Amino acid sequence: MPFKSQAQRRKFAQLLVEGKISNQTFEEWNRETGGKKLPERVESKPRARKTGTRARRTRPIGKRRTSTSAR
Repeated sequence: MPFKSQAQRRKFAQLLVEGKISNQTFEEWNRETGGKKLPERVESKPRARKTGTRARRTRPIGKRRTSTSAR
């Protein structure tokens, strides 16, 4: 899986120095990324807005109807 940003590449290099990932893993990711110019950071995509759903309207608890004989 290629790197998505320069910040991610630096983080993986730090993990490599700390011995938390193998050299093989880092080199594989680096090879797949190639010579691309990466952004410093990647922003998350905005979430899609929900459409077509409405909240149900509920009756207040105190105003329930009772049986017809109680009128």
